[in-house]
Amino acid sequence: VQLQAYGGGLVQAGGCLRLSCTASGSISSGIHMGWYRQTPGNQRERVAVISTGETPNYSNFAKGRFTISRDNKRNRISLQMNSLKPEDTAVYYCVAGDSFYNVVTGRIDYWGQGTQVTVSS
Repeated sequence: VQLQAYGGGLVQAGGCLRLSCTASGSISSGIHMGWYRQTPGNQRERVAVISTGETPNYSNFAKGRFTISRDNKRNRISLQMNSLKPEDTAVYYCVAGDSFYNVVTGRIDYWGQGTQVTVSS
């Protein structure tokens, strides 16, 4: 499975960005997908995950500001990020896996390349 992410960039605090990720390759019964992020010197942390049945799971910092969605026909997910803060600055990774629980808890089967999100104050 290959994951192609796009949509990062530079935005001012309070602004918004939309990330998208498309999965390709050997996807037989569908995969659970999501986003993790990493800042320099820190571990990667979960942002949001969405199941094949479109059940979302958000980290506390994402609740109320970020919305994850998916298009199963296109094996694509999106992350709408609103009210961005400087502390949201990070490299965001698209992830996927066969187990929703595993993707939520960080046991990721597939990682995409990161896309940089920078929020200026």
